[in-house]
Amino acid sequence: MPDTPVVFASIILLLPMLYLFLAAPAFLLVRLDILPVARLLRAMFNGYFVALTGAGVIGTVAVAVTGHLSLALGIGVIAAVSALSRGWFLRQVDERINGRETENADAARRLRHLHLGGMLVNAIQLVVVVASIPHFATASS
Repeated sequence: MPDTPVVFASIILLLPMLYLFLAAPAFLLVRLDILPVARLLRAMFNGYFVALTGAGVIGTVAVAVTGHLSLALGIGVIAAVSALSRGWFLRQVDERINGRETENADAARRLRHLHLGGMLVNAIQLVVVVASIPHFATASS
């Protein structure tokens, strides 16, 4: 029988990952040297990091209360990495859209690389979490 809080934590953790997985590819179809588009991309990643951090904290608490401390630690690591990555990632985006690189023609290309890197890291996380759900659901405390 699946442990309900563990399954709940897995699902709530997947929501922001699925959001970015579905929303981010749309930015591949537009030019990132258009300032409103670049700002929208920044807002999307900011929302992703905030939501993933929040979902990770909620999931960590829900799983820890049930006594699954190793699973709670794993979810907590995702939350912590998300919280720490947010500052770095958004600083990098800001430098490319309204910081030192506004006159640099290379800024849009470098912003695209950040976008692709963010998509790749999210896709890897998504695969790992989805592949772990059967193990999470049947874990005993």
